[in-house]
Amino acid sequence: MNTRFLLGAAATVAATAVALSFPLAASAHVRVNPDQAQPGSYATLTFKVPTESATAGTVKLEVDLPTDTPFTSVSYQPLTGWTTQVVTEKLPKPVKTDDGTITEAPVKVTWTADPGVQVAPGEFQQFVISAGAVPDTGSVLLPTHQTYSDGTVVDWDEKTPADGKEPEHPAPTLYIDDAPPAEDGAAGPLVTSAPTAPAPTATSAAGDAVAIGLGIGGLALGAVALIVAVFALTRRGTATVPRG
Repeated sequence: MNTRFLLGAAATVAATAVALSFPLAASAHVRVNPDQAQPGSYATLTFKVPTESATAGTVKLEVDLPTDTPFTSVSYQPLTGWTTQVVTEKLPKPVKTDDGTITEAPVKVTWTADPGVQVAPGEFQQFVISAGAVPDTGSVLLPTHQTYSDGTVVDWDEKTPADGKEPEHPAPTLYIDDAPPAEDGAAGPLVTSAPTAPAPTATSAAGDAVAIGLGIGGLALGAVALIVAVFALTRRGTATVPRG
């Protein structure tokens, strides 16, 4: 078999394996679920926080709450190994609501890991709050700040534009009267009730992850096998050349 062909095939397989890994890394952002709520409701919001660093763990998370359209009440779900604090402060500007004028409100929620606790590389953690009443507005930005054990801080605070093109560090966003942007750039529908289709189970999600991992692993092993074959053919060709 032609040596150049084998080298080209090996390079193609290796490049494909690398390319397939990028979408998995790109999707690992801090997100809030659900990302839609009804005005006046009390929403249970879950912040899913993956550790993207390969060498440090997540040890602190801060979520900034809106001050121009504030929540009047915020509580949190206890999380073993973490200390949680809801910070209430005087608002920069009083806000008038149907229930009166609000002069102070929750402005931040902070989770701090206890000594020896962290969200290790390759892991994720879910941080849960209840917030309400949900303001009657288009959407609410929830900038989130992720602190790693090496001191690095990643700010998830960039607004996603209407065309749906996600920035490098998108802020978790709760859509209320506005429709969330669709991934293809088209405006998506505003969901006002729970979907009727069954949600993916933990088993199916795990199965998908395993399938993707096996696929990438297989491509990588294929690339290695091709390189070994090229090396073997090259050595064979050298060994059969007669000496003068």
